[in-house]
Amino acid sequence: MENQQVSPILALQQQRLLLQMEYQAEKEAFRKQTEEMGLQRKVKRGDAWYPLKMGKSYYNSLNQLVVEVFRQGDEEIEHNFEFGKPVVFFATKASQTSQASIHYFPFTATVSYVDGDRMVIAVPDNGQLIDVQGAENVGVQLFFDETSYKMMFDALDRVMKAKGRLGYLRDLFYSHQQAETFSFADIHLPYLNATQEAAVNKVLRAKDVAIVHGPPGTGKTTTLVEAIYETLRRENQVLVCAQSNMAVDWISEKLVDRGVNVLRIGNPTRVNDKMLSFTYERRFEAHPDYDQLWAIRKAIRELRAQRKRRDDKYHQKLDRLKERATELEVRINAQLFGEARVIACTLVGSANRLLEGQKFGTLFIDEAAQALEAACWIPIRRVSRVILAGDHCQLPPTVKSFEALKAGLGKTLMERIAENKPEVVTLLKMQYRMNEEIMRFSSDWFYGNQVESAPEVKFRSILDLDIPMTWIDTSQFELPEDSDITFKETFVGESFGRINKAEAELTLLALEQYFEKIGKARILDERLDVGVISPYRAQVQYLRRQLKNKEFFKPYRHLISVNTVDGFQGQERDIILISLVRANDEGQIGFLRDLRRMNVAITRARMKLIILGDASTMTRHPFYRKLYEYIDALA
Repeated sequence: MENQQVSPILALQQQRLLLQMEYQAEKEAFRKQTEEMGLQRKVKRGDAWYPLKMGKSYYNSLNQLVVEVFRQGDEEIEHNFEFGKPVVFFATKASQTSQASIHYFPFTATVSYVDGDRMVIAVPDNGQLIDVQGAENVGVQLFFDETSYKMMFDALDRVMKAKGRLGYLRDLFYSHQQAETFSFADIHLPYLNATQEAAVNKVLRAKDVAIVHGPPGTGKTTTLVEAIYETLRRENQVLVCAQSNMAVDWISEKLVDRGVNVLRIGNPTRVNDKMLSFTYERRFEAHPDYDQLWAIRKAIRELRAQRKRRDDKYHQKLDRLKERATELEVRINAQLFGEARVIACTLVGSANRLLEGQKFGTLFIDEAAQALEAACWIPIRRVSRVILAGDHCQLPPTVKSFEALKAGLGKTLMERIAENKPEVVTLLKMQYRMNEEIMRFSSDWFYGNQVESAPEVKFRSILDLDIPMTWIDTSQFELPEDSDITFKETFVGESFGRINKAEAELTLLALEQYFEKIGKARILDERLDVGVISPYRAQVQYLRRQLKNKEFFKPYRHLISVNTVDGFQGQERDIILISLVRANDEGQIGFLRDLRRMNVAITRARMKLIILGDASTMTRHPFYRKLYEYIDALA
């Protein structure tokens, strides 16, 4: 039975049903959150800004009406607003009897960009913004993202019906049929290692598909950038996508550093001049014909505003102006797209009307193991071959519906192709980040012991004779009977997560002691950086507050970041501390059972990893038992 092929159409229909389940689950969760969750909780979770100060409104270079808003709340809270996300404005009225009532304005807006506590939001141009500007106690919150789902459903429908190249790729990805390749001699790239070079060659030879599987620290981005660079010697233009805006920024920046002309559709998550300079919006504004276009658009707006009722000439004038504006827009676009060698955007962003009718030889998808399959099909329809890069042993796509997850919605296109066609995969085997002992456990458990350490990092450590990994077992601590602190986890609000305050205190204490061993001068001279990771958001916020209040850490604040596992995706630090939080008598470890998260957490560390957790709770799971024993044996 195993070897029988499921028909791709049936499999995609099944996926559409699961996506529908996920859509309903997320929509329902969103409705609940909007109706039942208190405003403060939403602000705390980073899903709302309140109170807001309204700034100016104006038309941006893309002719959208936008409004500036400023957050006046707690700047410590990391928020979830970024380019392209839908938002809705609301106002609160205080009532004597009950909680403040929230009134939502009847239109959806979209984030254009965010920089610190300032956000620019594109709003519909229909006069409704005036109500918001005139209201008191205004806030803005994230809205349910209907558009992304619509695009994913649309992509699945299109793939199911597809003939031609798209149909060919669909049938290929869902079968064991051999992918086609070109045959030419290897090219030699002296600055890459053997597996990186093999990966680039495999990409260049692939007629249909290739996968670059990059375990932590193995230079996946470097390899991908080289593969794109070499592909551009053979093709005029390629499409580069990733699931998140952050991943798109990261690869765009590396390509720009290599001297490649990148056109970034959408706005970057880090707003600085370097990142903004290659965005479509900036380039559009900088075009010599832009001033003329702006003047025409202004004339159109003025004409509309002073429209006389029975003016025959009005329509003629308007049509003429509109025609002229369109002509200029088309001309500017043709030039921007003509010059660019790489078009970069998120997977969903590839449905942007700017790309209408565009075709590309090759699509590169970075962080492909974090993207739902349906999202990957959105850009695939524009290309004739697909290169995926990522690591399916690290963070998976986010799926909110447990049923959909259980039924396989979390299985990515990259995993599917890797299973069906192991021959198109290259595993990068040389890592440049971690001390050998930190890396060894991950390599054994996740990568069949195939990853090796580069000689220059193999024995890296901060202190002589330091043990690179330690586990501080919180169940070993005896607390006085009458103590009101405990090393057991507690709940903070439903769904906001779990917290373990005693463990948090101990985490910072462990860091303080380690810092004292190294010495202040050396930490500051060598800029030793630290990541404090916890899988739970509540614990992260608690740790941040504690860190801020501790006098000892004042000189080192700029060197320490505290975040969730997802927040550290793709990053590394000299020293990593992980607070596991879970401590209970039942041995429940919740989503820590998803070992890919733990793989990400432990592989962020270059030289020192300190894990804090209740061993009696954690080691009931075979993975954590093995990890605990492994660390124990190092001591």
